[in-house]
Amino acid sequence: MTTAAGARVADVVAPRRRPRRSRFGAVPSRATGAVVLIVIGVLFLIPLAAMTWFTLQTVGTGAFTLAHWTAIFDPAQATNYSDLFAGMSNSLVLAVIVTAIVLLLLLPAMLLAELRFPKAHRALETVCLLPITVPTVVLVVGFVPVYQVVQGVLGSDPWTLSFAIGIIVLPYAYRPIQANLGVLNLTTLTEAARSLGASWPVAVWRVVLPNLRRGLLSATLLTISVVFGEFTIANFLGQNTFQTALLLLQQTDPYVATIFALAALLFVFVLLVVISTAGSIGRPRRKKS
Repeated sequence: MTTAAGARVADVVAPRRRPRRSRFGAVPSRATGAVVLIVIGVLFLIPLAAMTWFTLQTVGTGAFTLAHWTAIFDPAQATNYSDLFAGMSNSLVLAVIVTAIVLLLLLPAMLLAELRFPKAHRALETVCLLPITVPTVVLVVGFVPVYQVVQGVLGSDPWTLSFAIGIIVLPYAYRPIQANLGVLNLTTLTEAARSLGASWPVAVWRVVLPNLRRGLLSATLLTISVVFGEFTIANFLGQNTFQTALLLLQQTDPYVATIFALAALLFVFVLLVVISTAGSIGRPRRKKS
């Protein structure tokens, strides 16, 4: 009896070890992850290398030269690239304004729907995802009469395109923020901050926004990428942006146009690395047991 009782107590105290599951079909190994990253890196670098090779060739002979690169900084040819530089500055201004629209209008609306008005969440999601279901050309047809009024009130400056591009950006900015909100218990976080004496602005600034850093950075990156890649709206409304100026320059100087396209791709890649690094700064690392 004593032996049987002791065996039962031992079974209760010492938990049974579960059989170790196979890694097949679950998390990939380090070698698999390294191979996937190498393949993706090669596929990403091949077009960039081909574009760089093209910009270093001489017209007709095919010999290597840096003349196309140095022509960008030649004061004698500044007038040839003035429209392109103006389009780049216009796109930078648009990127800043559209990012401000996302952070100052879309983000507060999503926080209010998450904390105070949960019934409005479905309607907000429908409005934000609707532009991706409509072709851009169809949207531009609807924007034309609206922009006739906008140009009469605010003028025809390129920055007014931010209202139209802000609508195009909504699906790309909404998804990363909503995915970040989905893994947070935002109600509990804000109630805990409020119970400790924090006001609503302090709770949002000190508690909510730090936990939404990854989603906000991803939304910012996608917003900037969409602004720099947008062509249809600017072309139909007759505005000079980076893409429209690049198309015009390609007809006269395809080498310099390729150089600027390469620079834009590298800019977005560097921005992605910076945002990914900034999103991981300050996060505590888990110690291996």
